[in-house]
Amino acid sequence: MYKIAVIGAGTMGNGIAHVFAQHGFDVHLVDVNTIQLEKAMLTISKNFDRQVQKGILSVQEKTNAFSRIHPIHQIKEGIREADLIIEAATENEAIKMQIFRELDEHALPDAILATNTSSLSITRIAAGTKRPSQVIGMHFMNPVPLMKLVEVINGYATAASVTEKIIELSGQLGKTACVVNDYPGFISNRILMPMINEAIISLQEGVASAEAIDTIMKLGMAHPMGPLQLADFIGLDVCLAILKVLQDGIGNPKYAPATLLVNMVAAGHLGVKSGQGFYDYRKTSMEV
Repeated sequence: MYKIAVIGAGTMGNGIAHVFAQHGFDVHLVDVNTIQLEKAMLTISKNFDRQVQKGILSVQEKTNAFSRIHPIHQIKEGIREADLIIEAATENEAIKMQIFRELDEHALPDAILATNTSSLSITRIAAGTKRPSQVIGMHFMNPVPLMKLVEVINGYATAASVTEKIIELSGQLGKTACVVNDYPGFISNRILMPMINEAIISLQEGVASAEAIDTIMKLGMAHPMGPLQLADFIGLDVCLAILKVLQDGIGNPKYAPATLLVNMVAAGHLGVKSGQGFYDYRKTSMEV
C-alpha cells in the first residue's frame, strides 16, 4: 500500500488525487497556490457528489474518500513520507525539471517519481535526478475518474521492477496500464494529435464546417467526441505544444501545427478553459 503525493492541483492533479483516494489511498495534494488548492478540493468534492448521485459511491464512501485527501502547500512537507510521487504540473519541460530536482532532493530514497506528462521525454526528466531508474511516466487520461487508461512510459533507465509496480498499482485503481517506450508523443498523442491537426487543416482550407467535421467523425467513425471539440477540451495551447514536441523530436514536417491552430492560440482562444475555441462556451456550462 502506497502513500501517494500528487504535485499540482489543476484538472489532472485533482483527478488523480480523486481516484487514489476513492480506492483507499492516503493522498497529499500539493500546490504552492493556495487558491488553486481550495478550488481543487471543491472540484473533487463536487465530483464525488456526482458519483454518489449516480450510485457509484455511497455517502459514507464519499466521506471516507474525501477525508483521505490532504491539501498541502509545500512540496518538501507533502512528499517526505510518500512512496509514490506523481507530478501533474503544467506541460512545460523547464518547470517539470525544476520540480523533479526538488522531488529528488526531498523524497524518500526508494520513492518512485512519476510524471503525468503527455509528451515530454521521461529520459530527459529522469536524467535531471540522481535516481533515473526510479523515474517513470504515468500518463492518465482526462477526465481521470472516468477514463480507464494509464499510459505507462519507460524512460531509458527505468527499472523493470518500477514498471511492474506501476502496472500493478494501476490495476488497483481500476485502470488498464499500457506500457510504451519513451518516444515523442508516446502512443496516445503520436496518433491523436496528427488527427486533430488534420481536422484543423480541413477547417482552415474550408473543406467542411467544424460541426460537420466533428459529426462525421462521431457518426461515421464512432468517436465519442469529434476532434475539434476534443481539442477544445484538451486546450488548444496544449495541442500546439504537443505538436511542436512531435515536430522537433521526430523531425517530420507532417507534424507541423496548422496555421489556424497557431493563430487561435496567439489570440487566446484556447478552448473550454478560455471560453472560446472551435466552439463558443461562454454561454454554456460544460464540465469535463
